[in-house]
Parts: sequence; structure tokens; C-alpha cells
Amino acid sequence: MSAVRRLVVEADGGSRGNPGPAGYGAVVIDAATGETLAEAAEYIGVATNNVAEYRGLIAGLTAAKALFPDAGDALRVHVRMDSKLVVEQMSGRWKIKHPDMKPLAARAAAILPPSSVTYEWIPRAQNKHADRLANEAMDAGRDGRQWEASASTAELDAPARTPLPDRGPPGDAAAGAAKARAALAAARGAADAGTLFEVDTPEETEPTDGTAAPQVGWAAAPDLGAPATFVLLRHGETLLTPEKRFSGSGGTDPELSAVGRDQAAWAAAHFAALGTVQEIVSSPLRRCRETAAAVADRLGLDVRIEDGLRETDFGAWEGLTFGEVRERYGDDLTAWLADPETAPTGGGESFAEVAERVAAARDRLTARYAGRTVLAVTHVTPIKTLVRLALEAPAQAMFRMELSAASISTVAYYGDGNASVRLLNDTSHLR
Repeated sequence: MSAVRRLVVEADGGSRGNPGPAGYGAVVIDAATGETLAEAAEYIGVATNNVAEYRGLIAGLTAAKALFPDAGDALRVHVRMDSKLVVEQMSGRWKIKHPDMKPLAARAAAILPPSSVTYEWIPRAQNKHADRLANEAMDAGRDGRQWEASASTAELDAPARTPLPDRGPPGDAAAGAAKARAALAAARGAADAGTLFEVDTPEETEPTDGTAAPQVGWAAAPDLGAPATFVLLRHGETLLTPEKRFSGSGGTDPELSAVGRDQAAWAAAHFAALGTVQEIVSSPLRRCRETAAAVADRLGLDVRIEDGLRETDFGAWEGLTFGEVRERYGDDLTAWLADPETAPTGGGESFAEVAERVAAARDRLTARYAGRTVLAVTHVTPIKTLVRLALEAPAQAMFRMELSAASISTVAYYGDGNASVRLLNDTSHLR
């Protein structure tokens, strides 16, 4: 039996505009020594962040395979990326719905046997090598040229790596890197020729790769630094709130009522007294922007709009009560309550789609505000989704939470990806 070859692939991609000028970077590392065996980077023209991230993954896996082309099933590759989307989709836990992502994910999955590849999300700070490579590629494209390995300084900015024990010999790194470069050139040619293909993606499965999970609970852990703390403030009441009508992102976008404006003012006084909020982000919908503005005016802060925090689009149910929806669309409502993949009548968003959007916003915000306390003014579904994901609870847990207008919930996110729910539906600041 061949000796097991264990490699680590770190990959990243970026777009200056999303979509905009884009590039990717990938590095192959020997798991035993921490030695860099191969680097890859490329300017790919105008593309989105997600496309660039998938191209980085493809480049990294292609380079890893080229290092040991005869290893077969003895090759083991552990992929580390700061893209939660790519990691969750390639792990089979999130479905891939975007037409641009499906062929790229299929191509990545076909490079090595699925049993040979595992995936791990890491904070952006731990992915500096690949990030620098991607930025070098984008800089090269800006200057009208392609990235060259001989001019790269990305490894100089990479974090120190701790070798993993008992991982087998690294092989001939110089010869392997040459094979990797040749394989990547061939892969780029295939991409330019339009040979991407599409296959069905797997349904959600339990992870079986045996990789270590983040330390949780009372387990001993290294000092992870101050977390990104999200103080989640539901907007104040609108005229629809006390009537418990569906009010999402596909409806009339109502303003705060007189009661809602009072609630926003009380929340502002509460946060001013605490003095802990350092940043404010808000859903783009009017009721949240008005609530956020009341707090921002009191604290002297700006409000950044985050589209990912908008409420669910409830389709044809917008403006209706639960009872009215039951009467008019009973079968659709029953299906929606039973299955997070089911969307409301008339082309609204499913809870699964909202969860993917909210998780992407969470990842952007935690990377941007690491170590800071952020007030996020948003809606019922995004807040329940953030709490549910932090607890790793099933989608049905959303129906077991109560969130009052202008209530406060808090979730802290640490550098290892772990989360801690600290508060839920606090209304003690309301008079």
C-alpha cells in the first residue's frame, strides 16, 4: 500500500467591485513540515467574489493532485478557506443554486475523489498567504499583465504554520511544483475553452471526514482574542406589527409607527447609557433604517447598510395575517412550515435561501468587525437565523423563538468560528 500523502490547500479569491476585476490565489502546503510546495494565482477578468473563490479552490486542488499524480487514493487534501459559502457547499451541507456556481463546484469535486478531500472554514487572518496571492493577481491584471510566481512576495506575509505530526514524507517539492505549474496551465486552458460542466450536487449530509471541530463549552482553548459581538436589535413597531401581518422585503416597506418611534428612542437611550456599541449596521428596509438612525444620532455614529440583513420576501403573503394565509393558501402554508426549502406562495424566499444570505452577511461582518461590538438593526427572520446557526439548531427551531418589536439579542463570534449566544429577546429597556 502506498504511503499516505497529506497536503493542505489554502485558497482565496477576490473581486474589486463584485462583480469587478477579479483574481484568485492558492497555496499547497506539506502537512508534515508546513513547507510551501506550490503557489498559484491568476487574474481572471471581471467576475464575482464567489466565482473567484471557486477558481482558487480549483487551482489549489489541481496543484495538489499534480504534486503526487500517482498517489491515487493515498493522497489526502485538507482545504482551508475563509469563504463560508464555498466550504459549506463543497462539504455538502448547503445546496448550490446559483447557475454560475454549479459548474465550478462540479469541476472542483471531480479533481480528486470526494473521500480524499476535507474542508475547513478559517478566519481571513489565517488565510493571508492565499489572500496575498489573489491580490497580487488582481494587481497584475490592473497593470495589464499576468501574475508571475518569480515576483511573488505573498509567502513573506503568511502566518507561521505548525507542522502536523505523522503525516508522511513531503516528496520532491521542486519537481512537484513544476508538475503543479504545468497542471495549472492545462487547467486554465480548459477553462478558457469553456469545458466547465454541470452535475447535480449532493443533498445535505452529516460530515464524516473526522476533522477537528472548534473547541466549545468549557473545553480549554487558546486565547482567541476579543470576539466580534453582534447586538441584534429588531426594528420598532410599524402599523402592521401589532396585527401580526407578514411584512417582509417584498411588501410595502412601512415606516415606524408612533409607538415604533418611541421604542427606537428608548433603545437609543439604552445604548447611550451602556456605551458599548462601536459600529452600526442596518437592513436596507425603512423601518430598520429609521430605528438605526435614532440610535446613531444619539451615539454620534454612522450607519452602514447591509443588504444581507433584510427580511424574508414573503411573496403573495405580504400584508396578510397568518389566518388569512391559512384560509387562502392552506396547502402552501403547511408545506412552508414543514420544509425550510419551501418558499411562500408567489415566488418568495425559503428559509434555506434566507439562511444562506444571512450567513454570508454574518461572515462579512465578523471579518470586518473582529474584536468590536456592532449593533445590527434587522428583522425577525435574520435574528432568529443568526441565533439558530450559532446554536447549530435545525431550521424548525425558528418557530420556537419569540422576538418582540425593538427587542435585543446578542451573539458573539470568535476567531475559530465558534459562536456564543448571550441574550435573546430582551425588552427590559422598553418603558
